[in-house]
Amino acid sequence: MAKQIIDDTVMENVEILAKLALTEEERKKAKEKMQEMLDYVDKLNELDTDGIEPLSHTFSMGNVFREDVVTNGDDRDAMLDNAPKCKDGQYQVPKTVQ
Repeated sequence: MAKQIIDDTVMENVEILAKLALTEEERKKAKEKMQEMLDYVDKLNELDTDGIEPLSHTFSMGNVFREDVVTNGDDRDAMLDNAPKCKDGQYQVPKTVQ
């Protein structure tokens, strides 16, 4: 596989897509950093991974969710006891729209 090179055209496209306005110095640094990333990926691609199962985690994962069980119920009166004001079983708040 041919080595990928970050050139000025690629940098212009990245700037447009990311809505960036880089100075020449920032563009040069970003170009170098992006090239370093691509070089690292190329280095990783040199590894022999034949017979290795792809994984998303280093350990097996199972469903860690639990059933959603309501424990406090609907105790509206207790909740309204905490309200500064209530009216007809609802919270009463100051009017915000005129």
